[in-house]
Amino acid sequence: MLNLGLLGCGRIGVVHARSASQIDTARVTAVSDAFDDPANALAAKTGAQVLDSDALINSKDVDAVVIGTPTDTHYDLIHAAAAAGKAIFCEKPIDMSADRIRDCIKAVEGAGVPFMTAFNRRFDPSFANLQKRLGGGEIGDTELVTILSRDPAPPPISYIKSSGGIFRDMMIHDLDMARFLLGEDPVSVFAVGSALVDPDIGAAGDVDTAAVTLTTASGKICQISNSRRAAYGYDQRIEVHGSKGMLRAANVHENTVEAATQSGFKTAPVMHFFLERYESAYRAELAHFVDCLTSSTPMTPSITDGLKAQQLADAATLSCKTGQPVTL
Repeated sequence: MLNLGLLGCGRIGVVHARSASQIDTARVTAVSDAFDDPANALAAKTGAQVLDSDALINSKDVDAVVIGTPTDTHYDLIHAAAAAGKAIFCEKPIDMSADRIRDCIKAVEGAGVPFMTAFNRRFDPSFANLQKRLGGGEIGDTELVTILSRDPAPPPISYIKSSGGIFRDMMIHDLDMARFLLGEDPVSVFAVGSALVDPDIGAAGDVDTAAVTLTTASGKICQISNSRRAAYGYDQRIEVHGSKGMLRAANVHENTVEAATQSGFKTAPVMHFFLERYESAYRAELAHFVDCLTSSTPMTPSITDGLKAQQLADAATLSCKTGQPVTL
């Protein structure tokens, strides 16, 4: 039985606690949060003890830590957990600074502790199936990857101001997915963006509508589009075009019932937001972390995957500001 300590008891901490409750070989033994109420509430649900972050990280009753706290706390928590010899599962982004992520890599590798970056979309059943079939050569050589990701509505402006921008906050998931599907790292990034949804987002120095083109050394191309607004729900689609055909993962709807009348065909709305859409992915990624630890096998996405996604996000941010492609 693997004992998990949850750092952060907000929305994502609750998700990971629920996932852990569905894994036979893991349990949450301790929780910690900057605020008492969410910590006490999650402790009541899990039967865990409430500790401060230092006590949790150094507790003999905790084998691995799950970091779901605000991004600006990750750096110190990662260093402390590595020094304590604890395995680490960390939400993205690891840090807003690539240099600070490199510092984290040194700490993790120096301590020899396992580390997993929580890019949950790799574990979505449809996306994982697509990537497996792509790797098996079903559509030949990959030529063009298209990723569409659109939120139903923008977050509060207060969040926008501290998010690091749409490329580091929202598109970073898609940038990691691009690497996952392309099978090689992009060498060129070109980005454009506009504030079309909310002028206050533009006033805060960010964009809410963005597109990026990634190119690899072999010439493979990935196109990513993001929007902070989609009137029809949470839009998450992938298409991969290859030399022998195409693979496509469609949106997930609330149900699969389709009605046909004189006015046409009608289906249920798509899942409204990421907690519902990626529930199975959250469960699968934590199960992967636990399985790798209990079987002493390497885990992925690694801390280096977290760094590379951040570097792509940084390059996209720079390209959008300058209007020029960025070479990596």
